[in-house]
Amino acid sequence: MSDDEQLSTLLAQEQRLVFARFDEHTAWDLGSALRSAADAERLPVAITIRRGRQQLFHTALPGASADNDGWLERKAAVVDRYGHSSYYVGCLFRAGGGDFDTDSRLDTALFAAHGGAFPLTVAGSGCIGSIAVSGLPQVDDHRFVVTHLEHYLRRSGQLSD
Repeated sequence: MSDDEQLSTLLAQEQRLVFARFDEHTAWDLGSALRSAADAERLPVAITIRRGRQQLFHTALPGASADNDGWLERKAAVVDRYGHSSYYVGCLFRAGGGDFDTDSRLDTALFAAHGGAFPLTVAGSGCIGSIAVSGLPQVDDHRFVVTHLEHYLRRSGQLSD
């Protein structure tokens, strides 16, 4: 699937995976669910959940490194700036014939439009933060977040379809 074709799928994910409510307990429950899933699959990832600039959850599994923490920060910064998943933003630039690293004119030491950071959206409030994973290829980082966010929202009764 081309970047252009993926944009509508990625946007639909963002519009669908919305919390009715979100607080520190939600961050802990969601983060713990993501960690358990990653641990069960033996994935070498780091995971963070942020509300604005406040880190509410962070963990690193065996095989993850401090480099993954840097990627988490840079991917989350893209969500903060654009209000869309880091993967969506990267695809958006590529679909337009560009490259985020050069065409965004943002410091690549601070911003990375690679898959793995997803907007933390609350109904009636919009994007309030991000959920991010780093350690896998970008498509897999993105897929992991979306899959387990969907499971969490469905299990908590916040997603009905």
